[in-house]
Amino acid sequence: MNDRFLRACRREPVDMTPVWFMRQAGRYMASYRAIRDHHTLLDICRNPELAAQVTLQPVNEIEVDAAILFSDLLLPLEPMGIPFDFVKGEGPVIDPPVRTVERIDGLRRFEPRESLAHVLDTIRLLRTQLDVPLIGFAGAPFTLASYAIEGGPSSNYARTKALMYGEPEAWHRLADTFATIVADYLTAQIEAGAQAVQVFDSWVGALSARDYREFVLPHTQKIFATVAPLGIPTLHFGTGTTTILAEMREAGGDVIGLDWRIPLDDGWAQVGDDRAVQGNLDPTLLLGPVERMLRGAHDVLQRAGGRPGHIFNLGHGILPSTDLEHVRTLAHFVHHQTA
Repeated sequence: MNDRFLRACRREPVDMTPVWFMRQAGRYMASYRAIRDHHTLLDICRNPELAAQVTLQPVNEIEVDAAILFSDLLLPLEPMGIPFDFVKGEGPVIDPPVRTVERIDGLRRFEPRESLAHVLDTIRLLRTQLDVPLIGFAGAPFTLASYAIEGGPSSNYARTKALMYGEPEAWHRLADTFATIVADYLTAQIEAGAQAVQVFDSWVGALSARDYREFVLPHTQKIFATVAPLGIPTLHFGTGTTTILAEMREAGGDVIGLDWRIPLDDGWAQVGDDRAVQGNLDPTLLLGPVERMLRGAHDVLQRAGGRPGHIFNLGHGILPSTDLEHVRTLAHFVHHQTA
């Protein structure tokens, strides 16, 4: 197996910089769009054969050093009693949202090995077909809670923050419930064969460092502390997090994801040399001229300086309008620079 991704997570020497992309399976690929012509996103997530097929598409077409499980971070919501669906043009919609103490106290804890067995079956199936490591994942408590409270995506997370500030005890019960479920879910993914796991706290950049420390850190820390004894690499990612990288490091993760808003070397200095980092090219650079995209990638690699522990990725996911050839060119370019 090509294990350079796992070695980089452990800050071990590699023969070339490993690369994979968040949302590396998605609408920018014609092969994925062909499947979506006949199946909804949730249909794919709930069908192990389809989910495995989609997971493998970028691995078969691009020089990536890891596969990430095709799934959705909202899947744990439904067995908790938080129904949701994806509405075209709007994204996920949670109805009814979780906005009262009564709703919070009525949420169910569940056994992921039963309620999310299809995800674990996908992992087992993929492990028989992959020659690169498989990354499992889950959403972090703040990001899951923000979806549940807002009822979908938000630009300011006003309702989420109002609950945090106005009902702190209820917030901590909600966040602890998510932390317990996510830790168990990731444990089940590892048992099924995931070789690394990433915790996505996609929207946590909406918080100040002070609020992160009070309302988020102990719950995210609980997840990483639970998973750490299982001995596989853990990755911790968020966007807009340039002011809370030290707090994210404290919360946990062998690898800290950096988005494009901070130069990689500056971000790594905040995270510390004893952690690996992942990132951090701006995804929109893949929409422009190839030469500019490659200059950006070269800058990221120069800032990494060939130090052990750098995993090349974008600062967030591949955008749907991205040209597949640009992704292929970028991965090839990274691999052929000096690690």
